[in-house]
This record gives sequence, C-alpha cells and structure tokens, in this order.
Amino acid sequence: MKTHGVGWILGLVLTVLTPMAMFAGGWGMGGGQKPDKDGYRLEGPFTQGNLTVFLVHGKDKIKGQTFITLQEALVQRKVIVRETREVNSLTIENVSSEEVYVQSGDIVKGGAQDRMLVTDLILPPRSGKIAIDAFCVENGRWSRRGNEEVTQFTSSANAVASREVKLAAKQKSSQSEVWAEVAAAQDKLSRNVGGSVKSATSPTSFQLALENKQVTTSADSYIKALSGIADGKTDVIGYVFAINGKINSADIYASNVLFKKLWPKLLQASAIEAVAEVRQGQKFEAPKPVEVEGFLKDGDAGPEQQKNVSGRVQMVTRDSKENISFDTRDRAKADVVVHRNIIKKN
Repeated sequence: MKTHGVGWILGLVLTVLTPMAMFAGGWGMGGGQKPDKDGYRLEGPFTQGNLTVFLVHGKDKIKGQTFITLQEALVQRKVIVRETREVNSLTIENVSSEEVYVQSGDIVKGGAQDRMLVTDLILPPRSGKIAIDAFCVENGRWSRRGNEEVTQFTSSANAVASREVKLAAKQKSSQSEVWAEVAAAQDKLSRNVGGSVKSATSPTSFQLALENKQVTTSADSYIKALSGIADGKTDVIGYVFAINGKINSADIYASNVLFKKLWPKLLQASAIEAVAEVRQGQKFEAPKPVEVEGFLKDGDAGPEQQKNVSGRVQMVTRDSKENISFDTRDRAKADVVVHRNIIKKN
C-alpha cells in the first residue's frame, strides 16, 4: 500500500481495484490535528456511469438510538403531514410512540401542491402539531389531484434529485428559484431519457417526473450497481457523491442504523440526478480522495448561523466560499450532530 497525505491509505484492491482512503478530519476537528477516537475513514471510489460514491466510515455516536423515517412513518400511518394552505409552511404530527426522523429534501406528495421539506426534524412520541418549513416543487396546482388527499400528504417515497433545487431552497430560500430549478431538472431528464418526463396529470410536478418510467428505468443501472456497496459494513455512516467527476454533496449521520435506513432513498436521488447530468461522449475522472477529504473538512469552515427548528432540534449552517453545510443537532442527545449535509455551491 502507498500512503498519500496524513492518514490516507490508497490502493486497497476491491472487486474493481477500488482505492480505500482514510482521513483525519472529524466534525469540528481542525485539519492539523491527528485523528482521535471520532476519526472517519473514506472508502472508494465506487463508480457507475457518471456517478461516483465514497462511503464514510465512523463510530456510532447514538448507539442504541433508533428512529423511524418519514417514509416509514407515513406508510405505517404514524405521522400526519397536513396542508396549511400556505405554500411555505406545513404541519407535521407524530401520533405514534416512536421517534421519527424527518430529513430536509424529502418530498411529500399530495395536498394542494407537492412540497419539499426544508429542514431536518426529530419528532418525539405524541408530538402534537409542529410547523415545518417547505417549498413547493409543483408550480400552479392548488386543488385536489386525482384521488389524493388534498388536506394531507400520504407518501414520501422520493427526495429532491437536484443540487440546484436544494440550494435554491436551503441556501437562497427562494420559491421562484425552486420552481425555475425544478423546470430545469425536468428538461435535463427529458433530454437524457429520450422523452418528456412531465406528467399529463400535473406537468410541473417534480415528484411525478421522478416517478416517470423512463426516469426510474434509467436510474436502475446505477442503483443495481451501487446499492450493495455498504452491505455487511456496520460502521458506514454516510457517503459523498460526485457526478461527471465533480463533487456534489455529502450526507453523514450519527449512526450506521440511520444511514442504512436512508441509503436506498439517498442513492435513488443521486442516481436520478446523475441521469439528468449525463453528457454523451464526455470523459471524466473520479475525484481523488484528497479532494473529498478537503470537501469534508470544509464543512467546518465559514461563518456560522444557528436556528432553533424545534425545542429539540437546532440547525447550524456554515457558508464557506466553496460549500454550504447544515448540521442537525439533537439537544436531547447532548447536541450530537445527527446529520451533516454538505453541498457544493458551484
């Protein structure tokens, strides 16, 4: 094996001579420090088509803690997401005895318009109604669609599959830019799958575009190739992905269990975004581990803003020159960072 930089190991042979990398950075750790007991390790790259994934290995910070996801909770009718008739605000209520984890970027389908949720949230058992910020990802509709509930949202099978849509909502807080970026994502998908992905039922719905048969078929090859890369690895807590050789985003969690629950939905969104960004004939190289290390360390850089999302959850945002990061702190767990999302700005 050859070393490259402090704490990095390259050249580990996987099934396709995939390099393994280690990095010394941890959340809140300066780049010059040596790795401590909370150090993280990168594995990869794993590449399919124009999508590249690095797995993040690390220690479980909330061992024994279990959440059910929003997707699970809606299927099991343990959570109610209600329409408020305000575009940028919904209410959510946990009616079960379990804790529910809600992730920013989740799309809730139905109501008067499909929405994407803007912030992470942890819902305690029997939470009562809690307000949650949202952006519309369907322009124009303001009435019942087919047989769907107009007062509630009953499913959340997809997450937003566009870096630009996430930035428009989470960084710029602009509804008009969200609509513009949704339309741009639909156009990219339509060009690359060989036909319009806009639904006759609601042409502006991002959710219905993500459900389009040509889109899901195109994404299947990515999902089949990459879905098993974390199997049997009990210390994988997140991933970084790149499209066309350029780093896009990272999602890192406080536990392997939570990551594994969310992994299928995360990979699906990454795969669909890769489909939208296919450029025929273009050659690219996967990012080098040292680039990924720098990207992750930059999650600690930039001015910090804190926002109390609920009595339990605090969101910490850091905006650097290159990236924007969002930390979800759980005050019930000594402010542990349950989720860190880092997005490349350009």
